[in-house]
Amino acid sequence: MRIDHIAYRVSDRDEAARFFQDALGYSIADDFEIEFEDGTKANCYAMEPPENNRVNAPVKTYGNYHLPAEVFVSEGTQGSIVYDWVTQRGGVGGIHHIAYEVDSVEETMKEWIDKGYAEFTTEDPLTCPGLVQCFTKPSELTGIIYEFIEREDKGFCRENVKDLMKSTKDI
Repeated sequence: MRIDHIAYRVSDRDEAARFFQDALGYSIADDFEIEFEDGTKANCYAMEPPENNRVNAPVKTYGNYHLPAEVFVSEGTQGSIVYDWVTQRGGVGGIHHIAYEVDSVEETMKEWIDKGYAEFTTEDPLTCPGLVQCFTKPSELTGIIYEFIEREDKGFCRENVKDLMKSTKDI
């Protein structure tokens, strides 16, 4: 298990992205928009760590190299799930969740339920080709939402992102 990405919900994703680029060396790997059924939107950046941008960077494998987390930054239009979350935090936003890459999302969900570690925002994992994900509700111990993610390749699936965001609307 390793940290896959850290997701931030912010009031200005461009300003936040500039910070991650200038201060920490991240680069924008993907830029996309999610549109919800009510017409609101979330604008998202998936950002790669500086290690992914180096020429001749070492192949990342468990146990041999530092495996930096990606950063996911989203802002929302007025009335959207993301906008409301940021507004509830005084307009500043912050870390929405920390995602951990696991071998099996389904098995990890079962283990966490059996051990009483968390409740989940969906009964079953969300799936796209090559990608399986789920969110916990905020942990009573840490206050953090955890995401478990199982990937065949890197990247995000817009439908999963949309469904994950919808699953946290009321928490």
